[in-house]
Amino acid sequence: MGAVVGELLPLALGVAISPMSIIAVILMLLAPRAGGTSLGFLLGWLAGILVATGLCVWLASATGLGEGGQPKASSSWIKLVLGLLLIVLAAREWRSRPGPGRQAELPKWMATIDSFTPGKAAGLGLALAAVNPKNLTMCVAAGVAIAESGLAAGQTVFLVALFTILAGCSVAVPVIAHAVAAARMRGPLARLKQWLQANNSTVMAVLLLVIGVVLFGKGLGGLF
Repeated sequence: MGAVVGELLPLALGVAISPMSIIAVILMLLAPRAGGTSLGFLLGWLAGILVATGLCVWLASATGLGEGGQPKASSSWIKLVLGLLLIVLAAREWRSRPGPGRQAELPKWMATIDSFTPGKAAGLGLALAAVNPKNLTMCVAAGVAIAESGLAAGQTVFLVALFTILAGCSVAVPVIAHAVAAARMRGPLARLKQWLQANNSTVMAVLLLVIGVVLFGKGLGGLF
């Protein structure tokens, strides 16, 4: 199981370091109804990761991907395709960087976060986790890695839960920190938001490229 955990760590990091989700939760924490909306967003974020990864594990297992505990050629092809997809997404992120002296623009929906209800915040967290192509790609890769290991049901559940916790920590930590010391966290959260807004595309491009190359290499290695 240790080898599977090692394979899941970079994928969980790829989901965790998702600037849009971190900026969204920071905006909620700086809004008047910080407690309810941020908690709703966190629950939706965790549920999205859990459902997407768990569903991928189930689908991969249903196709016999992990029978005998040995990876199959289909698993290698999936990793190769996912790696290529992440490399393409990395190139798109890199090209979308703002030019020198220009500030990156946030999505228009972020301007309405102050009016979000906890339910709407939960829906946003679910969408950013499970529908966002970058995060969904990594959840699929994590599901394939877990399924192809052929582990027992209890170990599989543990790995899905572990991946969900690790991938969700970037949203969970600010929410918990704000609940413990709201006044002290406003300044650091505001500065973190500004930095992420300025470096969003660069951070994601580098991260997606690294993980994409790793997945592509694993897929290619499994075919030869």
